[in-house]
Amino acid sequence: MSDGRPGVGMTGFASMAPAPAAVLDPEELYSVRQAVGVMGGKRLAVLTGAGLSTDSGIPDYRGPGAAPRNPMTFQEFIGSEANRRRYWARNHLGWSHLRHADPNAGHAAVALMERRGLLSGLITQNVDRLHEDAGSVNVVDLHGRFDQVVCLESGHIFSRRLIAAILEEINPGFLDAALESGLVEMAPDADATVEDPELITSFVMAVCPRCGGTLKPDFVYFGENVPKDRVERAYAMVDQAEALLVAGSSLTVQSGLRFVRHAAKAEKPVVIINRGTTRGDSYATLKLELGVSGALDYLARNLPDIPRAMTPIGVSPD
Repeated sequence: MSDGRPGVGMTGFASMAPAPAAVLDPEELYSVRQAVGVMGGKRLAVLTGAGLSTDSGIPDYRGPGAAPRNPMTFQEFIGSEANRRRYWARNHLGWSHLRHADPNAGHAAVALMERRGLLSGLITQNVDRLHEDAGSVNVVDLHGRFDQVVCLESGHIFSRRLIAAILEEINPGFLDAALESGLVEMAPDADATVEDPELITSFVMAVCPRCGGTLKPDFVYFGENVPKDRVERAYAMVDQAEALLVAGSSLTVQSGLRFVRHAAKAEKPVVIINRGTTRGDSYATLKLELGVSGALDYLARNLPDIPRAMTPIGVSPD
């Protein structure tokens, strides 16, 4: 993380310098001022998605220009050693590229909102931990954490940096050879395309350093359920809020859309900032087709203070 940033997390993510907040043109200013009118004076729950991290150099799943992908499901991962080998080989390459990304102006804006007392809490669908690096504290990492690896047999948790070091030791020369074979695409979970199938089949997987069990990145795969305690804590944040702000999520998966439906059912204003259609548009009080970082930066500086005190949702011990 860059010098001078107030963050407390460690993403393990990587690569390009963060983009500054975009300067809003007059039409965009008009739109975001409407959002101030809708949300001003209200405690907010914030839900963020991959569109917020694109300005940090981390690719989006479904945003404009994103390459079509078919992510490995949890059932595929646990059902085949060949699938696990392919996944870990691609992930190891992706990790080597994406392990140094810094939070961008949008992450900093959400952290500022929290410091100003405007939030009941933050729910993120991202696994990159950039919110924590920017200084956000009261965060539900809905889909897990990419800076951790879990043993499926024992439940032991290890840092991704430790497992990366083990993989480098038992696969000498793999990264250089994979780069020479051609890097086609990246994904937010650091999955990367490895062109040479022989590299995949020769890749040696790491096992749990404690029990020799199967390792998996500590985030929720497609086909895997979000842990119940995370869902309950996220719902509590929405319940304690007076409005819901969605930033950078297409809301394609139910894990995020349910909170939009929950807020709308409770007749709470829902503001969505996202370039492109989302599954939550029909529930939105206001939909803004704006760049996420620039809009959040404006809101963090221009939403009015909330005079009354409110007890925040407790910070999760993980």
